[in-house]
Amino acid sequence: MAQPTDPHPAQGPRGTPEPGRTAGPGSLSHVAAGADGAPESRMVDVSAKPETARRATARSRVRFPAGVLERVLDGRGPKGPVCEMARAAGVLAAKRTPEWIPLCHVLPLDVVDVRFAALDDERLEIRCTVACTGRTGVEMEAMVGAAAAALCVYDMTKGLDKGIELESVRLLEKSGGRSGTWRL
Repeated sequence: MAQPTDPHPAQGPRGTPEPGRTAGPGSLSHVAAGADGAPESRMVDVSAKPETARRATARSRVRFPAGVLERVLDGRGPKGPVCEMARAAGVLAAKRTPEWIPLCHVLPLDVVDVRFAALDDERLEIRCTVACTGRTGVEMEAMVGAAAAALCVYDMTKGLDKGIELESVRLLEKSGGRSGTWRL
């Protein structure tokens, strides 16, 4: 009788990791060689990783024409309390990140915290912090939450002025797992 072979050799064709194996530094973790050797997308197998506390904070920024941000912060937007609706949108989006980003794992989030701060008379910063105990990080959940909150702010205020702009979404900090803590 033939001996079973390892269905997950450490390296596949062209040196790409096979499913169930971790990619090395500088490689794309969501790409593996298919049966024909061509690259295929895949969800990373995290089953062998230990569960650890994971945390990430991301920010988004929205720029308003002069005089508009004050109305937003005072809750006088054309569709109601802008920041409270955007907070809800950020929380809901973070919880549903795998529906936005197809190869993300479903994670049992312990907290999603969305905060707003005026940087000056024209710019609103939105920070989304996400935490859980899991086998993979929550940076995508933090970025999706920050992005969705910014999109909601735009939707709720676009009637005030056509010059409102979404400027950026950026990861600021992440911690947990083998990588320790990373900060921008």
